[in-house]
Amino acid sequence: MAKNNVSFLGKTTREKMVTLLQRAKAIVYAADEDFGILPVEAQSCGTPVIAFKKGGLLETVIENKTGVFFNKQHADAIVSAVEVFETKEFSPTLIRENALRFSKDRFEKELKVFVEEKITEFYH
Repeated sequence: MAKNNVSFLGKTTREKMVTLLQRAKAIVYAADEDFGILPVEAQSCGTPVIAFKKGGLLETVIENKTGVFFNKQHADAIVSAVEVFETKEFSPTLIRENALRFSKDRFEKELKVFVEEKITEFYH
């Protein structure tokens, strides 16, 4: 059913995935996920996301800045979102900065501060 502009790669290396995401014009993500790591990984490569407007994507994608949304998991809705996407310009730098909100370093630093504050509150 796939057209000749679609390739199924199967299992691939992390390096190959990063290269593909860096070269992609955008990724389309139609899943309803609590978080959805792939859209964040794509954004960390500076790649915008065309996403289903539900779940964790509402927190990880900034509409018209790091991607665009569609409201239904239906081909027509995705086509319309791609058409909207084609009228926009996206900054890979801004997209990557958005993804860094979910970095391991940030998480570790903020968790450490939180735990230290709670320990201080407990002992005082």
